[in-house]
Amino acid sequence: MSKRPNDDTDHDSGRRPQAPRPARTRACVECKRHKIRCESVAGEQKCAKCLRSGVDCVPYNMTQRLQDEDALWKANATSELTLLRAAVQRLLRHNQLPDLAAQSEPSPAVAPSPSNVVSISPANVVSENGISTTMVVPPMDMTRENSVERDVGQESGLVPAPMSSLYDLTRIRNLRSIRWKPNFTCMDEDFIAQGIISAEEAEDLFSRYMENNHQLLWAGVMFSHSTLEAVRQNSTLLTAAVLAVAALHTPGRNDALQKCYNIFVSLAYSTCLSRVHSLDDVRALGLAAFYLSNLSWKLSGLAVRNAVEMNIHQSYQKLMRGHMDQRDNVRLWYALYVCEHQCSIAYGRPPLIHEDTAIKNIERFLDSPHANPGDIRLCAQVDLFKILTEAYMAYGSDPEHPLTEPDFQQLRMFNFAIEQWRLSWQPRSGDSPVIGSYPSKGLVLYYHFARFQLNSLALRALPAPSAASSESLSYDRREAANIAISAATSTLTLIFEEPDLRRALPGVPIFTHTMVAFCATFLLKMAKTWGGVAQAASPEWTTEPLGLGLNFNIGQVLSLSRRSANLLARVAESLNEKHLTRHIVAGIRDLLKHFDVPETPLSTMNQATQLTHAIGTRAIDPVNGDGGLGDGGVDMMNMYDLIGSYGFGFDETYFGQAALSDFDSWPTS
Repeated sequence: MSKRPNDDTDHDSGRRPQAPRPARTRACVECKRHKIRCESVAGEQKCAKCLRSGVDCVPYNMTQRLQDEDALWKANATSELTLLRAAVQRLLRHNQLPDLAAQSEPSPAVAPSPSNVVSISPANVVSENGISTTMVVPPMDMTRENSVERDVGQESGLVPAPMSSLYDLTRIRNLRSIRWKPNFTCMDEDFIAQGIISAEEAEDLFSRYMENNHQLLWAGVMFSHSTLEAVRQNSTLLTAAVLAVAALHTPGRNDALQKCYNIFVSLAYSTCLSRVHSLDDVRALGLAAFYLSNLSWKLSGLAVRNAVEMNIHQSYQKLMRGHMDQRDNVRLWYALYVCEHQCSIAYGRPPLIHEDTAIKNIERFLDSPHANPGDIRLCAQVDLFKILTEAYMAYGSDPEHPLTEPDFQQLRMFNFAIEQWRLSWQPRSGDSPVIGSYPSKGLVLYYHFARFQLNSLALRALPAPSAASSESLSYDRREAANIAISAATSTLTLIFEEPDLRRALPGVPIFTHTMVAFCATFLLKMAKTWGGVAQAASPEWTTEPLGLGLNFNIGQVLSLSRRSANLLARVAESLNEKHLTRHIVAGIRDLLKHFDVPETPLSTMNQATQLTHAIGTRAIDPVNGDGGLGDGGVDMMNMYDLIGSYGFGFDETYFGQAALSDFDSWPTS
């Protein structure tokens, strides 16, 4: 086989070199996408395919593509981080927490390392209604202040408080006293700005609070702002408290009350362990404690603890040293004293605030040209609760501990102190152009109630009387019991006879409403437990039952109780359906049903006969065995237990267990 002759004679002597290949063109993005050959066109920047399609001819470059995608991702991440930061900042302000810049930062003297980084992990929390929620628990902050060097000249003194001394030594942040939150404009981000409550509705509720409640709390001690805008700029918590109280005193505002209540409770939860507060936050907690019956005990204690941590209890000493800007702080401390003692007495529990320098020197506080009528009314309340607290410490609140005969000598001293209190303060409580004679008449109301509460202790833990064996009470015990009966009767009668008291009744704190309920309940229980024995032992009707010596008229008791229920029912018409007053009315009327006495006027003898029959025949119910109360009523033992109890029994059953259930069932998120 012969080879094909080579036409190229120039390379006969050797191997012919390969022709050079043209430069390989990298396909553009468009051709790469369609998987076709990318053909260049002479004199054009675009390839043939891109020219025909009319699109940009972009060279395909994997490295450039990765760079572009990375830049795009970073831009998106930066945008999202900015949004997240703004959202977190908004949540912090909404919950009255410090800004992000104020959060714990690593000390400049310590370089951040993996051992210094502590993650924030969620913790499961089970609420009262059994619903499991998740909250983020911040790490325990043991970082030091930025200035770690101790200045001996600026330390807290030679004999400081132990924890203050520990802080001086270690400079650990969370050992400091609570920090005051600087005022900042938060109204642009509060619940009104978010539209949860419209601005028009908020203004209307604020106006109602200023008109109906503001002056009744000692001429505005608990609220120092005159406009809604001012309070919104200073404290979202106080804004929510004021609007919730206003909605609670306005019929038909269930939706607004629900929203404001939820917001307030949510913010109050966040303040429990927060270390940054303002005076308005403390005022918000105290204000809500006066009016929200289901939260009063918790809120009053929280308000006191926050105020003490902010050193409000030392404001009186500063005022006496010439710092006139401390007068409002002293007023706030006095108001918290009254609030906390009202709640303590209502539950029969020991108070948190004791008689300190400020409480002992209220006269010196009033001896100033800056004292106003509200200060006089406030200090009168402080002086009264000093007496009642001393009595609590002397007698306690154990319902099974009766007073002994030697105890009545001290009881007379307390009665004398209350008489002196009225003689001292009533002439100083002048009429007000806004609330009329309520300052002086309200003082008389508290006078009667204090006498009733103290002297009702004479009946505490006595054996239940019976028709078969009724032992005579001692003279001292009978005297105190008669004072209690007279004072309870006077409390109810005074409200009926004083128009300014009746006009103020819708806007007063729940303590006053409970005074009426407690007096009416006490008298009805006396009629049930003691009146039946007296009528069974006496062949004829008498206002002073034989063998007991109690000045007790059952017909008058039933009449006063009905009038009290009817009066409170009229008051409840001007209040929200969630207000405690409606449940008080239902509770009193439920107790009245168990006497089976018609309301039509009868002669004294006929009424006495019917009352004797009603009380005597319903002593034991053959079906229920509960004194005829049955069907969710208060049984005989419960009715007797609360006679002579130092506390009102806010959490007891004489309201038919309905008083607080509405609020307890509300969601708080």
